[in-house]
Amino acid sequence: MTEQSFIQYVTKFGDFQKRSMFGGTGLFKDDAMFALISNERVFIRGGDNLDEELCDLGCEKYRHVKKQTTATVNYYDITHIFVSRDDMLDSLVKQSIDYSVSQRKFKRSSANRRLRDLPNMQLTLERMVKKAGIDDVDEFIELGAAQVFSRVKQTYGSDVDVKLLWKFAGAIDGIHWKLIQEPQKRQLLDSCA
Repeated sequence: MTEQSFIQYVTKFGDFQKRSMFGGTGLFKDDAMFALISNERVFIRGGDNLDEELCDLGCEKYRHVKKQTTATVNYYDITHIFVSRDDMLDSLVKQSIDYSVSQRKFKRSSANRRLRDLPNMQLTLERMVKKAGIDDVDEFIELGAAQVFSRVKQTYGSDVDVKLLWKFAGAIDGIHWKLIQEPQKRQLLDSCA
């Protein structure tokens, strides 16, 4: 009963999606989970100042019990606030949705990406690129594979494997380096000369 009434209530904040999560139902706005309904309890995601506010209201964190461990996550039980339709309810839910969506956007933004998170890259390649003076994803993409390869070659010597050039190009294009076609490989090599 609580699940259906909370889902009905949340429609006032716009469109959202439902998915099975932690043995309950997760509610998502723009791919960001902001609420969890489990065992007739309603939990909303905390964050920033909302954590303190929810703690002051006596809201307990959600504990997901697995076979051998218990995971405590940043979702707070607001069932008592929802059932009593406390005046703060709208504000709390709106803050939770806004925070969840903004965090999701940040996690997907280039500001949060590391070089090693790009396809074909790993920690060792990230370190090589950084040692060559390229510090972030935006600069890496802006320079392009040929320029990045040239800088890495300057830093590490001319015996750097040409596969690095393909890996950098694949990282920028968002594909595995083995999928780069011969014409593009020749063009990349010409750009390095």
